[in-house]
Amino acid sequence: MKHPAPPASQDDAPATSAPLYSPARVRELLTRHGLKPTKSLGQNFLIDGNILRAIAEAGGAAPGVPVLEIGPGLGVLTREIHSRGAQVTTLEKDERLRAVLAETLGDTDVQIIWGDALDFDYAGLPAGTRVIANLPYYITGLLLSRFMRAPAIVSATVLVQKEVGQRLAAKPGTDNYGFLSAIAALYGSVRHVRDVPKGAFLPAPDVTSSVIRLDFDRDRPAPEPEFLKFIEAALHHRRKTLRNNLRMIGHDGEAIDAALADLNIRADVRAEDVALGDLRDMAVKLGVIR
Repeated sequence: MKHPAPPASQDDAPATSAPLYSPARVRELLTRHGLKPTKSLGQNFLIDGNILRAIAEAGGAAPGVPVLEIGPGLGVLTREIHSRGAQVTTLEKDERLRAVLAETLGDTDVQIIWGDALDFDYAGLPAGTRVIANLPYYITGLLLSRFMRAPAIVSATVLVQKEVGQRLAAKPGTDNYGFLSAIAALYGSVRHVRDVPKGAFLPAPDVTSSVIRLDFDRDRPAPEPEFLKFIEAALHHRRKTLRNNLRMIGHDGEAIDAALADLNIRADVRAEDVALGDLRDMAVKLGVIR
């Protein structure tokens, strides 16, 4: 008696008929186009359909929504976002990907802009833009700060290193709190969506990742540049006392002591334990902002 053959796995399917995110299809595309993921560009391609769908869903990809993606790679996440009816613009630095993206995105109306995401003018985006991206890990902080400062961007749902996600969501007085936590709270709110195992990528990165959604409150006045510099200096050595950090950037010790006393803040308080509101009051007392 013959036994039925076991069902073929996704990896057993012919590469050309497999979903774009399947390991077989990713390897086939890379091989056929003579490509290897570039570590210096943070290229780790997503190969988990459930993760792709979760990112697009959490990011708010929907009909007519303008979405900006950074680093499309092979176009895997791009297609998932586009399939939901979003108006997708994607930025890619690696010119070697032109042929593969022409193949994987050629039947869509996705707008591909070739160039460095650090040089892009985010001020020119349409109002209501949502960022959805698997960010290159080596420039995550720089890109997030640009998203925060761009009035047209209302949210950013991004794949980041797990430790970066923890820093983004951290509160004063916790181990992960720092400058990135502070500016994220100044501009809006942070939500942890889910962790992503290393095996969801090809090649697998060295670290676990997290999907994080940042929502920016554009009804709030944007924080003054002087205040942002003050916070960055105050939290530069976050385990040192606030007093010492402020002395290091030139503030007078007596003025600092007077401000701390007026605000009923301990003279030996560590910078990482000071609430944002108290830091703002300190900045006012010291004449940094009005």
